Amino acid sequence: MSVRINPDPSTDLLAAIALNRQAQNTALQQLSSGRSVNQLSDNPAAASEDVLNHVQTNQDTQLLQNLSSLTSQGQAIDSTLNSAVQAVTQAISLGVEGANGTLSNADRQAIAGELIGIRDQVLGLANQTYQGNYVFSGTATSTQPFVLDNAQPDGVKYNGNANVNTNQMSPGQKIAVNLPGSQIFTNPSGDVLGALNGLITAVQTNSGLAAASANLDKAFTLLTTQRVFYGNALNQFQSAQTFLNSDKTQLAQQENSLVGADLATSITNFEQATTATNAILNATNQILTTLNLLNYLK
Repeated sequence: MSVRINPDPSTDLLAAIALNRQAQNTALQQLSSGRSVNQLSDNPAAASEDVLNHVQTNQDTQLLQNLSSLTSQGQAIDSTLNSAVQAVTQAISLGVEGANGTLSNADRQAIAGELIGIRDQVLGLANQTYQGNYVFSGTATSTQPFVLDNAQPDGVKYNGNANVNTNQMSPGQKIAVNLPGSQIFTNPSGDVLGALNGLITAVQTNSGLAAASANLDKAFTLLTTQRVFYGNALNQFQSAQTFLNSDKTQLAQQENSLVGADLATSITNFEQATTATNAILNATNQILTTLNLLNYLK
């Protein structure tokens, strides 16, 4: 009985070595990237789903950045309105003080001077900017909204518009993020700046103090009501951020399920491929030694 020996086993040996080298490289790539799918050919279906996952994750990230900016702006505006509320509260107290019939004219003029300072403070707050934009100009954010103007019935002119800015909080959901200043500070239903001007005149002239104080009380109530808008908006921003962060967490978990590598399996595959390669190399050495011996014996 004769034994047939392949006189040139190099092709088969090289193919076996290449196959195991590929297995080693695949395992190493999975270990370094933490992913089982590193190119489309690894798993076309999973790779396609992973692309969509990344698109959604990037969208969530962008929305979170927008919401962070909106939250900072909303907090700044709410702080501004809080300062306005405190200033008007002080003006109401001065109005009560100015209505005291025992005050001298000098005392009333001193109170009027304090009221003018408060009016100017509120006017400055109504012209507040955030990152270079006027926040109470509606959508005309490059235009200073309020100026004193004696030609106007309430002594103040509004140069902004009545529009509101909107921003996307989450996919498919937009929200108004501001109120025009005319709705907050010169609203006919409660004109803060006009009421302050009216109280100043009433104290200076010692006439109509009761009506002027009533107008300021009415304006104060509307101011605090308008401020609620920003409190609600900040709550909505927080809810949207919570939702988007949760969505990003779920997307990360989905990505891990789709393309995440089982590191223990990858280590085992690498070790097995390395062992197989070493075995082939040893076998190759033995075969070549045997062939050389047979050639020598011929």
